[in-house]
Amino acid sequence: MISYIKGSLAYLEPEDGLVVVETGGVGYGILISGRDLNLLPSHGEEICLYTYLQVKEDGLQLYGFLTREDQKLFKLLISVSGIGPKGALGILTALSADDLRFAVLADDAKAISKAPGIGHKTAQKLILELKDKLRLEDAFEARLSKADLRTGADKSGLTEAKHEAVEALTALGYSSSDALKAVRRVELTEDMGVEAILKAALKHLSF
Repeated sequence: MISYIKGSLAYLEPEDGLVVVETGGVGYGILISGRDLNLLPSHGEEICLYTYLQVKEDGLQLYGFLTREDQKLFKLLISVSGIGPKGALGILTALSADDLRFAVLADDAKAISKAPGIGHKTAQKLILELKDKLRLEDAFEARLSKADLRTGADKSGLTEAKHEAVEALTALGYSSSDALKAVRRVELTEDMGVEAILKAALKHLSF
């Protein structure tokens, strides 16, 4: 199994979503999502792609991802009947990893069906099959970690308070997706504790 390939970016074929990575004198042709295509470094620079190897009757095909998170979600997507590797890449082009998690956990078939080749029924099937395989905590922590990196917030303080507020709302009987949406709508400051976040989130849930 090829877990990742690290080497220099030899060339691209953007129209096919193909990137060629050269390492050890060998050029590996790897298909990637449109989202990752836009994040690639310049030609000749070093790149590391986490990979999935598809074995077909007529040959082998590598699919690559800039993050292990996307690699993991890709494997989950192709486990859904009716979604092949190209369909999975299309979904990861239309939605980021954390947006896909939220869409699944919030039963948002409309967001998923925006991906090319994914109709509403397929999106609903995807949600049904993956909802139990994705955790709210993972989606919540991934989104907050990225937000904290952008704002410089204290992850051990504000992030934990947000998490506890979501847990408190679910204990009160709200669904995980509603609780998460409500907390995300709160205008947060670094000095806010769990109680303040909870009160503000409850106002959003009252509408």
